[in-house]
Amino acid sequence: MQQFPFLLGGLPLLRQGRSCSINGENRTGEKGGACHADSALGHSRKGSPCIDCIPSGGTEALMDVAGCGVIQHIWFTVTDETDKGHFVLRDLVLRMYWDGEETPSVEVPLGDFFLNGFARGYEVCSLPMTVNPRRGMNCYLPMPFSSRARITVENQHAREIRGLFFQIDYTLYDEPIPGMGSFHAQWRRQKLTALQEDYVLLDGVKGRGHYIGTHLMIQALERYWWGEGEMKFYIDGDREYPSQCSTGLEDYFGGAWSFGGYYNEKGHMQEKTYCTPFQGYPFYSCEDTFHAEYFNRDVPPMRSFYRWHIPDPILFQHDLKVTVQQIGSGPRGPHGLFERQDDYASVSYWYQAEPHAPFPALPCPEDRWPR
Repeated sequence: MQQFPFLLGGLPLLRQGRSCSINGENRTGEKGGACHADSALGHSRKGSPCIDCIPSGGTEALMDVAGCGVIQHIWFTVTDETDKGHFVLRDLVLRMYWDGEETPSVEVPLGDFFLNGFARGYEVCSLPMTVNPRRGMNCYLPMPFSSRARITVENQHAREIRGLFFQIDYTLYDEPIPGMGSFHAQWRRQKLTALQEDYVLLDGVKGRGHYIGTHLMIQALERYWWGEGEMKFYIDGDREYPSQCSTGLEDYFGGAWSFGGYYNEKGHMQEKTYCTPFQGYPFYSCEDTFHAEYFNRDVPPMRSFYRWHIPDPILFQHDLKVTVQQIGSGPRGPHGLFERQDDYASVSYWYQAEPHAPFPALPCPEDRWPR
C-alpha cells in the first residue's frame, strides 16, 4: 500500500493541505479566484478558458506561487502547426524553476516533455503521463517545492501561438515535506551520432537522487535493425564501465525480438507499437504529414519510446551518467552486428537534492526540428 500512496491504496488516507489549481480562469491559484471572467453567456460563464496569445519570442509565466507544496497534475493542449511552420510542439519550450533558483530544473520542448516527439501529437497511455485525443497532454509526476514554484512557456516559433490551454493542480502545505528531491527533466539531441561513441542522454549530475524515466526518439539513418545498443548507467564514480546496463534497446523498453508483432501482405515482419504503464513504443512513422502536396512524403523512420523507473528507480548518492550505444544487426559486420550512426534525441527525468548543475544550452529551434 505504501509503495504507491498516490494510487488506490492511499485514497482512504485523510490528508492535510489546501488543494489549488491554476488555469486560464484562475491565473494565481488563489482561493475563490476561479470563474470571475465574463463571456457572451454572462458573468462567470467560461470567460477565460485559455491564454489567448503568446507572441513569437515571448515567454508566458504559467505559475509563480510562493509557499511549499507539491504539483500533482499538469495538463496542456495547443495547436501543432501554423502558417509559419509545422513544428510548434518543438518550438514551445517548457521550463520549471524551484525555490528561487536562477537556472531551470526542467527545460524541454513542450511536446517531448509529454512523450510526443518529432513535433507530432499522438496518443500515449502510461502511468505518469498520458496524451489523450486530441493532444490532451497530462503529467502526474509529483513536483515538490519548498518556497516557490515557477513554470514558464517560451514561444520560439515564427508566429504567435493562440489558444494555449493548461491546468496545474497542486497542494500547499504548512511546511515542506522532509526528504523530498526536486523534479528535473532535460532534453538532448545528436543529429548524427559518432561511430563507436555512445549517445549521452545525461551527465554532469552531482548530488543525491534517483533517475525515474527515459523518453528516447530515434530517426534511423542506416538500413537494417537499429536496436542492439545497450543503455548504460554510470553510478557514483563509475568511469570505464557502468554498474547497470540493458541487453538491447527493445529489451530496455520492455519489448523483445525487434518488437515483431505481425506480417504485412508481402510477408515482412512489422514492428508493433504499444503502451503499458511503465514501458512503451507509442509512435512509428516514415511519412511526413506536414508537407506540400507536390513533394513525396518519405522521411527517415521515426520511433519514440518511453521507460519509467517508478518501481525500480536508479539511485545515486554522488553522481550519475546515462548513455546508450548505437549498434545494429543485419547482413554486415562480424556475427551480424555493426556500429551505426543515427539521429538521437531524448528527455531524461530524475529527482535530486538541489542545487543542480546548469544544463547544456538548448539547441535553437531549427536544430530541434525532425528531419
